[in-house]
Amino acid sequence: MKKLKAMNSETYRIRKFLDDQHGVRVALVNATEAVREMQSIQSTGPIATLLVGRAMVGATLMASQLKDGEVVSLYFKGDGPIEKVFAEASFEGGVRGYVAHPHIDLPDNKGSVDLGSAIGKGLLTVVRTHPKRQSSQRGTVEIQTGEIGDDIAYYLQQSQQIRSAIAVGVKMNEFGHIEAAGGVLIELLPAADANIEVIVEDQFRRAGSISEAFARGDSAEQILDRYLGGFKIHELPHPHVVAYTCKCSRERLLDAMELFTEEDLDDMILKKKPVVARCEFCGRQYALELAEISDIRNRRFSTKLH
Repeated sequence: MKKLKAMNSETYRIRKFLDDQHGVRVALVNATEAVREMQSIQSTGPIATLLVGRAMVGATLMASQLKDGEVVSLYFKGDGPIEKVFAEASFEGGVRGYVAHPHIDLPDNKGSVDLGSAIGKGLLTVVRTHPKRQSSQRGTVEIQTGEIGDDIAYYLQQSQQIRSAIAVGVKMNEFGHIEAAGGVLIELLPAADANIEVIVEDQFRRAGSISEAFARGDSAEQILDRYLGGFKIHELPHPHVVAYTCKCSRERLLDAMELFTEEDLDDMILKKKPVVARCEFCGRQYALELAEISDIRNRRFSTKLH
């Protein structure tokens, strides 16, 4: 697993907090550099950058509340022009994202863009995996708004029975460059009563833009004071930082080649050229020689005549 930029700064450390008395737990992440890395590698346009960036932030927030080694994948698939948005994050802070159409543009609607229409109607699938588990945990819900944060909160309520409030944001300047990206996830534990939920929702509505807060350079404590002022939260240990991470390798590419049909492999061999594959997540290229492709083809499809 490759972290394309090692983030050692305290700025990008995942912050986690808990209010034991009221049953409230919080995750806060600054993912600015990770989203910048994604945009740089994939050359995403503004719409794709906002959607993938938000999904990356959301996945990182969700993964931070799991256990060592666990990974969360978010897969938005809708009938809008963007079609697919994917983000994956680990408990250790590694995150990556991808979009089917990185250069989609949408008409301006009185100075704002309707991101929900870019995804359209469809499904959000969330998958939790762990290297020591043989099977993954999977849940699927209908996309509610396409605004990423709303849909994650809906998933947590419907599939995990977790009451939550989540803000994910990406701020870009007039040139399309990312100024800030980050988010906050507030979850109510079963012990939290209805009155606490009302208070959290009220403060959440009045807290302001999360991306603007990161762009201003607000500290974690300043941000949390707006979202949970009056709550007695204490920080939980979590030494990991957010960094754009890719898991591609030659071995994974060879495994993927096993899914090709006999006709596809024969066609590659007939062209008598090495197959060059580019990872959509990190841009790294891998070349497979003809001998490797022939070995795969012969292993899978050769037959003996008697």
